[in-house]
Amino acid sequence: MSGAQLKQLLNDATVVPISVDQYHRMIETGILEEGEPIELLDGMLVRKDRSAIGEDPMTVGKGHMWVVRQLPFVFGDLPAHGCHFQVQLPIAIPPEDVPEPDGAVVRGLPEDCRDDPAPVDVICVIEVSESSLNHDRVTKQRVYADAGIRHYLIINLVDSVVEEYRDPQQGAGKYKSVRRYARGEVVRIELPNGPAFEFPVTRVLP
Repeated sequence: MSGAQLKQLLNDATVVPISVDQYHRMIETGILEEGEPIELLDGMLVRKDRSAIGEDPMTVGKGHMWVVRQLPFVFGDLPAHGCHFQVQLPIAIPPEDVPEPDGAVVRGLPEDCRDDPAPVDVICVIEVSESSLNHDRVTKQRVYADAGIRHYLIINLVDSVVEEYRDPQQGAGKYKSVRRYARGEVVRIELPNGPAFEFPVTRVLP
C-alpha cells in the first residue's frame, strides 16, 4: 500500500494522524515512555517487531539481539571519518515519520547531535529483519526513499544476506538500485569525508 493510499484510508476512517511535534510532546509528557519499541510511521504509532519467526512478536529474537550488539563494534571507526553510529535511535522526518532504525550512520560526531538527526544528516540506515522483513522491504523502504536517505541496508536474517538499497526515488517510495550480499562479500558505504567505509557481511550475520 502506498503512502497516499494509506492516508486516504485514514481519512476515510476519520483517524487523525499524529505529527512529529505531537509525537515528541507525547514522549516529553510521559504519555509514551522513552525507549519504548514504538516508532511513528505515516502518522501512526507502530510497535517495532524484533521477534524471530514464529515467536511472540513482543519478544526480541536471539539473532536480532546478536546483530544489534555487534553493529557498534563493526562501525566503531566512523568518528575518524567525521561520522558516528547510532543504535535504535530516532530520525526526524516531518511531518509524520519518526522511524527508529536498528542502526544509522550519521554525519558529524555524537556531540554535534542535540536533536534527532534529519534525513540530510543520515548517510545510511540499517534494519535487522526477521519477522519484520516484509515490513522493512515495503513500508520502511518507502519512508526512507521518500525522505531521500541515500543508502538503506537490511540485514536479512531469514536468507542470511545483506540487502542493499541505493539511489532513492523520492515520491516513488523505492530505491533504484537493489543488490544482495552473501557471506564472503563486502558492503561499501560512501562517506562524505574521507574514504568509503567497508565491512564484511560475515561480521553482521550470526
